[in-house]
Amino acid sequence: MAERTPIQRLAMIGCGSMGGGMALLFAEHGVTVSLNDPSEETMDQLLATARKDGLQDRLEKHGSYKDLCDSLGSPKVFVFSLPHGNVGDTVVDSLHPYLDKGDIIIDASNENWENTQRRQGKLVPQGVYYIGMGVSGGYQAARRGPSMCPGGEDMALDVVMPLLQQVAAKDSQDNPCVAKAGAGGSGHYIKMIHNGIEHGMMSALAEAWQIMTMGLNMSYDEVADAFAGWDAEGELRGTFLVNIGADICRQKDEQGKHVLSIVQDKVVQDVDGTEGTGIWSQLEAVRLHVPAPSLTTAHFIRLASAFRADRKHVKNAFGGEFPVQEWSEAAKADSKKAVLEKLRKAVYAAFLASFVEGLNIIDQANKRNRWSIDYSAVMQIWRNGCIIRADYITDMLAEIFKDPDADVDLLHSKRIAQELAGAFPALKEIVARAVQYNSIVPSLSATLEFLKYSTNTVLPTQFYEAQLDYFGKHMFDLKSEGAGKPETGKHHFEWKRA
Repeated sequence: MAERTPIQRLAMIGCGSMGGGMALLFAEHGVTVSLNDPSEETMDQLLATARKDGLQDRLEKHGSYKDLCDSLGSPKVFVFSLPHGNVGDTVVDSLHPYLDKGDIIIDASNENWENTQRRQGKLVPQGVYYIGMGVSGGYQAARRGPSMCPGGEDMALDVVMPLLQQVAAKDSQDNPCVAKAGAGGSGHYIKMIHNGIEHGMMSALAEAWQIMTMGLNMSYDEVADAFAGWDAEGELRGTFLVNIGADICRQKDEQGKHVLSIVQDKVVQDVDGTEGTGIWSQLEAVRLHVPAPSLTTAHFIRLASAFRADRKHVKNAFGGEFPVQEWSEAAKADSKKAVLEKLRKAVYAAFLASFVEGLNIIDQANKRNRWSIDYSAVMQIWRNGCIIRADYITDMLAEIFKDPDADVDLLHSKRIAQELAGAFPALKEIVARAVQYNSIVPSLSATLEFLKYSTNTVLPTQFYEAQLDYFGKHMFDLKSEGAGKPETGKHHFEWKRA
């Protein structure tokens, strides 16, 4: 057993795959965990797992909130692992009669940051602390050590950090991948954008997988070998999604058939209500006026994929599809190696752009909410245990954020500009070939356009602005006046009299 922590007992409310895994993790580190879940069966299954792991003496179930609270010490510490939305409000209201000044609630759900801040404010008069904590890594990491992103009052964070540091994932130097993210709802906000970044990365890698299998005629095992090579060295080294991509491509069922070959092309989590963070991160990009095309385009293909039946209907209306084709000469052995290297660089460009876009969203929210986010701490949180772990990228960003005054808009960084400019030719060639052969590349192509319009001062919006002034008298600035701020122009031309 690990060394005991100042927190000897806590309550886990919500004992599903994530909550159950964390309950066992806390128990393994010497904490007695009082369980509460609407499902008696879920708690019994968790207790059965605890017996297999030799942790049965550390877990106990409680049917009522009164009994649950009576089982805890002072201050009482609760960990939530609940569906996002009203469920959390219901639980907080039900706990209210039993809460005392100094008690701490750690919301480890994928909760909306605005709900977090509202609950924080609601509990202030009672003197109860509410920490919004993003947890990443999936249910496996919840059991073995996740990446955690807690935000809230320093006084409460100081109480829980020793335990969180003990159970968190560790980096290669054995440092915990948890840190104080900032004030208010910053912890859940950062995790929300983490998931937006995750979606951009997942789409780009999936696009590469289809190019490899359908464009270059590679077998699943050959793709697995390529992904393993990408994960081993270069700009994609130590990237969780690439690593598990190799594993997914290799996995076979009992009949020796690749499991991936029977998986339908539907991502439904945004539509079925189980996943809210992807939707919220896209809304935040728009609300805060941050261009984030690598993320938002990835979300749109997720939505299109969910409605497979509708896609079949559309296909019939069109009299067929625009078929993904073989990449002709590029599929031949002598040129495949060169194409794969360019594809690797293109994926890297999309991955790095996803980080740049996501951090820009966080930065704008941080400035508006005055959370005082520590970006160096965020890099440590993302070092290991999380879905967007990418060693090369995180090493680079951590070096930049060693300077507490570093510009968070990473497109202003010479190092980031150099990296993206270096990958641009490969990205451009891959997207051009994809267009030629009907390969489906929303995130890769969106990243290419992002780099083009972010670095350009002759956008087609010059004409766009004139149209707006023509029919709406929206005004415009003159080229001779300099760049100016994003505010209403001073000039109007009477293009056509009313």
